[in-house]
Amino acid sequence: METSAQHEKLSKYTLDDQVIYTGFASYQDAESFANLKNGNIVEVGFKDGNDNPQITDEAGLREKKLHFFVEAGPEYRFIHSVDAGFRDYADELMKIKSKLVGYSPEEKYISNAEIEIAEDPIIVLKNGEFESVTSRERSKYLKHAKVYEIGVSISK
Repeated sequence: METSAQHEKLSKYTLDDQVIYTGFASYQDAESFANLKNGNIVEVGFKDGNDNPQITDEAGLREKKLHFFVEAGPEYRFIHSVDAGFRDYADELMKIKSKLVGYSPEEKYISNAEIEIAEDPIIVLKNGEFESVTSRERSKYLKHAKVYEIGVSISK
């Protein structure tokens, strides 16, 4: 997290006497930002289907050193682009799309980047089956999900 371009992608929330930043690409990025800004690592929950952050520790992100987690009930699994298994699902989705669209071999290699360059993609599974691809931001509004992100708290 050294460039200002990376900092521009962060979401900023003002809560009482602190400013909270979320949207880090990794736990390590949040740690670096916290060190740079003399802030503290916090877990932030978006639990009401809106963009209303709450400081929490329900998902245990700090202890697990994770930066993002979604809970939407036992039938749903949200796989973030940095999670294990994401690449396998993304590759399989691209194969299915290639067959449906009838891509030539050259187009298959070019189109394979679509999921990788999408803005922070998340694959949604329901009962182990693919349901959709969404973004980290939109996951806050889906399936009555509780979205947890690592954040950095800085005193005003």
